[in-house]
Amino acid sequence: MAKESKQKPSRLGRGLSSLIGEVEASTPAKPEPGTGAAPAGVNEIAITSIRRNPSQPRRTFDEAALQELAESIRTKGILQAILVRPDPKDAGKYQIIAGERRWRAARLAGLESIPAVVRNVDELELLEVGIIENVQRADLNPIEEAEAYEALMSRFGRTQEGLASSVGKSRVHITNTLRLLQLPDAARAYVREGKVSAGHARAALGAPDPEAVIEMAAERGLSVREVEALVKGARDGGSLETRSAKPKAAEKDVDTEALEADLMRQLGLQVDIRHGQNGGELRIKYRDLEQLDDVCRRLTRRKT
Repeated sequence: MAKESKQKPSRLGRGLSSLIGEVEASTPAKPEPGTGAAPAGVNEIAITSIRRNPSQPRRTFDEAALQELAESIRTKGILQAILVRPDPKDAGKYQIIAGERRWRAARLAGLESIPAVVRNVDELELLEVGIIENVQRADLNPIEEAEAYEALMSRFGRTQEGLASSVGKSRVHITNTLRLLQLPDAARAYVREGKVSAGHARAALGAPDPEAVIEMAAERGLSVREVEALVKGARDGGSLETRSAKPKAAEKDVDTEALEADLMRQLGLQVDIRHGQNGGELRIKYRDLEQLDDVCRRLTRRKT
């Protein structure tokens, strides 16, 4: 087994603040608007001179959220400097250590430069900080997280215990996350896109055909427990199709259907009321964030 790297794991384990250190502690987070001046220790670097981190584990960025951040940057500026290192292969250029989302949004906002703290870090630190930043902020999807852990283990000889210490996760979490890499590529795509959870994916790994199970779970909205039951049945020799149907919903009484119809007229959205022995659920289905925002306004509107 490769030897565990000993390059400053304790510093990385404390997160990004230890890299930025005294700069953030002694200077304001935002330069004066319109002055073009950056706080001491922070450089204004041209957007075109900065490159994304090639080891950045995060591959997907929400375009709508980036546009919102870009609009905020247009009106308020950059509230926190990004962290970069000199590009080892291109003099005068920089690679992002942390803050790629801010850099992308700054480009969308039309900025020519961005405040940045420059730090000299090696390849191991570059990859670890990218993982730590995204894991702590829950920015990675489970597959990206698994691929990042695998890269640290294969490229730098990290053990699962070392990873757990560096990123602040349990050994069990690291092990369970790495198991997702056993999925075929088509099945991983469902997890990347958020169509099924990591729990669904881990449950599906026990099936003779995990990809078919995950596809079925996504299309039929199966719960993790339903996937577990489906996999158990498949292992026992049952047919995937005959065991995949969700249980039929109990028939609703006339009063419940009338209440659903009344709420649907008021909200203009699909409403589903489900009763149970210990209470029930009210489900309102919306198509997009605009509809959700409209429902929230209706529910929080004060009567005069």
